[in-house]
Amino acid sequence: MRANQQELFEGQRMPRQPIASRPARRNGSINNLLPVDRPAHDWYRFVLSFPPHLVRDYAGQFELNSGSLLLDPFCGTGTTIVEGKKLGIPAVGIEAVPLPLLASQTKVDWSPSPARLKAHAQSVAERVLATLELEGISDDPDENQDAGSAANLRSLPEKTAKLLLKGSISPLPLHKVLALIEVLDEEKESPCYRHELLALAKLLPSEIGNLRFGPEVGVGVIKQDAAVVRSWLSQVCRMANDLSALRSMRETPAKALAGDARDIGGILAPHSVDAVICSPPYPNEKDYLRIVRLESVLLGLIHDPLHLRALKKRLVRSNTRGVYKGDEDDNWIRSNRNIARVAEEIESRRIALGKESGFERTYHRVARLYFGGMARHFQSLSKVLKPGARLAYVVGDQASYLRVMIRTARLLAEVAVSQGYELEGIKLFRTRHATATGEQLREEVLLLRWPG
Repeated sequence: MRANQQELFEGQRMPRQPIASRPARRNGSINNLLPVDRPAHDWYRFVLSFPPHLVRDYAGQFELNSGSLLLDPFCGTGTTIVEGKKLGIPAVGIEAVPLPLLASQTKVDWSPSPARLKAHAQSVAERVLATLELEGISDDPDENQDAGSAANLRSLPEKTAKLLLKGSISPLPLHKVLALIEVLDEEKESPCYRHELLALAKLLPSEIGNLRFGPEVGVGVIKQDAAVVRSWLSQVCRMANDLSALRSMRETPAKALAGDARDIGGILAPHSVDAVICSPPYPNEKDYLRIVRLESVLLGLIHDPLHLRALKKRLVRSNTRGVYKGDEDDNWIRSNRNIARVAEEIESRRIALGKESGFERTYHRVARLYFGGMARHFQSLSKVLKPGARLAYVVGDQASYLRVMIRTARLLAEVAVSQGYELEGIKLFRTRHATATGEQLREEVLLLRWPG
């Protein structure tokens, strides 16, 4: 074991001299999307996605080039693979959730003709507006005096509607969205289809719908109406303009594949990956399927509660809504005393505070399952890494479970080393404000090497 690895594991201390970088700043500008990065990256993003410049930094540090293969096994909405493509580095992502998978696949598809995309979207918009006009509804909210009370508005089936937060979207904007989707679904064979679908997904949460993001997703100001078709057409045109700027870089291969990050071995070729840059989920109460629920349901990517449950089972267990009776990932880290201490402290505090809800009783189990799932991930990942592969994991400390501090990067370092990886360092990226404690939590980059 290297000296800094030994120091990390004795008493949970940080390495004395982590790899140097630009000074870390507080939550804010360091995590923002720079104007130069907006093409493709801004087509659809998670709240608090990590920034493209972080990928650039580590792609340079890892000396990646056109002969390398860059992997993001927790692809999300594609920050790593989009930036890899822009840098001329072949890239592949793996994602288990359909909506971010659609976003990633679309954001690295720069093949549509910008002029054709604009023309096709204009044709779709005209058809939708004609349909709405026949129904006595305008896309302009100022012209819809009584349309919202009409009895014949399109709506979701009752079973499907129950998947959404109540008030996520008002009846009249929902009617317009469903009218737009009806026309788009007639154009599934068009090379423009996925881009047009993603443009709608970007607008649905807040510009058309009523959602706000807190740290958690919730219902904000209720809008009775919204200019759905006009806003969608503008977004498609912005994407087309981006495609014009990106065309010179479109030849670099990049793709996103459906899969479970804990079972990568059957997805990629053995010993094919030169580097990993990613941000896995953190052990907290963020339900990533809940964050994208409105878009996923309206675009037909989540059909019913059984489908939702099946999707959750493909994810690393990082929140209490995704824990199931038969889960066994915690078996992978039974011998890790530091993880056991954190889980025991969470359970002891729950008992002392008299917290008895089903979710609160599961807090300590989530901590174990999370790190066990990541152990499975590291073991599976090792099969596709080349000897000497470099890895960067953006992770953050958490205090979501009864204010017990979880030093995520340090514990993940232990888990990775137990699976044969070498620890190169833990580097502070930024600090974040913790709503539960009022403290500034560390968000760090865990740097690893696979010796092979």
